[in-house]
Amino acid sequence: MYDIPAVIFAGGKSSRMGRDKALLPFGGEESLAAYQYKRLSGLFREVYLSSKEEKFTFDVPVIYDRYDQSSPLVALISALETLGSDEIFVLGVDIPFVEAEVIERLYAHRDASWDVVIAQSPQGLQPLCGFYRRSILPQARENLHQNIHKLQHLLKDTRTLPVTIQNEKTFTNLNTPQEYQSALK
Repeated sequence: MYDIPAVIFAGGKSSRMGRDKALLPFGGEESLAAYQYKRLSGLFREVYLSSKEEKFTFDVPVIYDRYDQSSPLVALISALETLGSDEIFVLGVDIPFVEAEVIERLYAHRDASWDVVIAQSPQGLQPLCGFYRRSILPQARENLHQNIHKLQHLLKDTRTLPVTIQNEKTFTNLNTPQEYQSALK
């Protein structure tokens, strides 16, 4: 088991899905959030859900956003500030096909010379699947202050190591009802 805390980002607006995707049933669990929590609990000693509000019906530690804006950047800053850990693993609730082997590969590439180690698929960088060090906080706070919420911008301004993962299906994102229905099959 990894001693680094894992944080599942589940606070998105789910506007394309039309309802909160973190709460949709998935993989034999009551929700996508419960599914991801159960999976990561087998790999990490500590697993948290990140959210803007209380919405989960199962017993789980939640890190609430500390800022009014809604974005993965806000969730990332909030997680690092709340946990005080030197490093965290981040996974989006809506990418349920990331296997343990992918996390293991990312974990193996971590060292002190990198602020961030994230997956890169054939579609591009996957900022919601990777390890983030506390050293990014000053830049992340500056981006928040400047209202630059895209994690891609943060990655450009930090020492980021993209690790290539060739399997495109690994990062299938459940954003729409069609993608959700396809993933259920």
